Parts: sequence; structure tokens; C-alpha cells
Amino acid sequence: MTKGTSFRAFRAARVWTLLSDEPLVDHAVVMHSDGRIASVTPAREAPGAVDLGDVHLCPGFVDAQVNGGGGVLFNEDPSPKTIRSIARTHRRFGTVAFLPTLITDTDEVMRAARRAVDACIEGGDRSVLGVHFEGPFLDAERRGAHPAALLRDVSRADLDAMFGANPLGVTLVTASPSRLVGGHLEDLAARGAIVSIGHANATFEDATRALDAGARGVTHLYNAMSGFHHRAPGAVGATLAHASAFAGLILDGVHVAHGAALTAYRALGPERLFLVTDAVQPVGTDANEFEVGGQRVRREGPSCVNEEGNLAGSALDMASAVRRAVRSLGIPVAHALRMASLTPARFLGVDGEFGTLEPQKRGALVALNADFEVTRVLDGASTDRQ
Repeated sequence: MTKGTSFRAFRAARVWTLLSDEPLVDHAVVMHSDGRIASVTPAREAPGAVDLGDVHLCPGFVDAQVNGGGGVLFNEDPSPKTIRSIARTHRRFGTVAFLPTLITDTDEVMRAARRAVDACIEGGDRSVLGVHFEGPFLDAERRGAHPAALLRDVSRADLDAMFGANPLGVTLVTASPSRLVGGHLEDLAARGAIVSIGHANATFEDATRALDAGARGVTHLYNAMSGFHHRAPGAVGATLAHASAFAGLILDGVHVAHGAALTAYRALGPERLFLVTDAVQPVGTDANEFEVGGQRVRREGPSCVNEEGNLAGSALDMASAVRRAVRSLGIPVAHALRMASLTPARFLGVDGEFGTLEPQKRGALVALNADFEVTRVLDGASTDRQ
């Protein structure tokens, strides 16, 4: 470290830069006063480093699908206050950047969501990457917990609601291929949206056409989409067969069986399969009953089920998803960490900031103990966040 220059450094037994599949042993991450990474160096070369002990130190997690947490839901109150509460809750579990996710709602609520996200970004909240509109352009047959009465085709009013006058950050839109015909996929792309296929009853051919035309991937692979059959491979088959599609995966042990999760991992690899929580209110709380989309929902272990018996989000946090990937599926640690950080960052186009520990990246770090529980969260020049 250069004398006279302001640095902070953190030492750990294992530092996962994710530039390779192996950790650096007894190294330190050195950060500039502006919160950017200056270097990753042997611990002996950073004598003033804070010693985090026998932990895994890795890039902070990035979650593309967070509906709620800490007792609040984005749809119920799409405001900066709600977003900040969700951010604080998920930070405790290693998520340093995320997309507040709005399920199918009116264009008025969509406008409020856009304003809230833009206000957070304008206010300097670096954990808010943008917004994820999961719906309303979905197929009724695969709606899950989305309110049927609000499902609809793309309209000018909805486009204006999603993008506003000067949208900030990432805009991710989950839609069915059936709703993207007639140039709507191109309209969304022209506005800078990332389009993801989801809640879709699509054929293999229709899903493939949408992916070839610019959809970047699929939302919560396997869930709420046409499944794989050897004579009708559906949206699942189209995803697994595609050369470049990304896919989010809810790895709570309920949404997707372990065998199906392993199939996706082996087909797509950690470069295209990434972890999402699809979290709703109970994350970080003891709540067992709450409301989503106008229906009562009960917590059943790591998942949540509505009155119709449909899955309605999860009580999953990202550290638990990483732990399940390693412990239950046998995925290598480097790959599980990549699926929680670098791969979602690439999917969202923010890998210039997140996903690896290397010079000039954001110094957003997570320390995990041997059980992959979060012990500390560090974010650049700010103080430690728990």
C-alpha cells in the first residue's frame, strides 16, 4: 500500500476473486477510499489489514428477482422506503445489489415502482440496480400467483409506465413470447430493456424464436413455463438447448427438485445459470402468513404457497441458495459463488461493477463462515453492514 494514500484492507483465510476456480489463501483485498478495489495481495503485503479470520471472502451477491423481505412487499408499497427496507434485509444475507421486482399490477402501480426506483438511484443508493417488471405480459395458463384479471398485452400505457421520462438503471421485463409478437420485443429492446421469458406456455419453437430475437434468458427456470417432454420440449427445452440463454433458478429445494437443478447446471454451466431468491415478505422475519397479489399466503419452509395452492415466491435468501448449491447439489464453491454474483451481474450487464474481486471493481464483499453463513458484509468506503 502506498504511503500517504487512504486505503482499507481486509484479510481472509480464503479469498475468492472468481477470476479462477480456486481461492487465494491468506490474502487481503485492498480498497481505495472511494470504495473501489485497488488490489488483491498476499496478506504479508497488507500489514494493516482487518483480519476477518477463517472465512470465505467473495464478491457480494447480485439478485435479479427480489419481491420483498423484512416484512414488506414491493407491490404493496412501491416506494423508496420499501426498497430501502428490502435492501437492508437482504444485505444481511450477502446481497449487495438487486432489482426490486414488481409482479403483475396496474399501470398506476408500475409508474409508482419506476419513480421509487429512480428516486433511490438518484439518491445514491448503490444497492438498487434498477427494476424488474415480472408481468403483466404473461400467459394465463402459467400465471402462478399473478392476478389473472390484470394479465394483458403490451400497450403504450404500460411502456410509458415501465420506462417513464428518463429511466435510470436496469429495466428487466419478464414476458411470455405470446405477448411479444408484432414488434413488442423490439419495442422493449429499443427502450433498453432486458427481456426474459417467463410465465410462458410457449412451444419450443416459439421460445427459441424469442431467444434468437433478443430475449436474454428466462425467469425462474422450470417454474411457470412449459416443461420438457421428449416430443414437446417446451420453454424449458428451448432454454437448455440454446447457445447463449441465461436462466435464473430458485434453489430452495421446493421450487425445483435437485435433479432438475443439476440438469440445468450441467447444461448451462455456472456461466449462464444463476441464482435468484424470488423472495417475498418473510425473509428476515418470523412471519408465517401474509398477503401477495390480494391472496393470503402461508410460509412452508423455504417456499410460500397461496390460497390456490400455487407457489407465491419464497422465503429464500441468497446465502442459503449458495449453501444448498454446495451442500445438497455438490456444486464446486467457486461455481456456486459465481452463480450468485458474476453470472447475474453479466445477465444484467453490470459485471463492470460486480461479480469479481479485481482492481476498479466495486469493493462490495461478503464474508462467509464454513457453513456459508454471512459473518460480515463490506461495501467500499462505507462502514460494515450487517
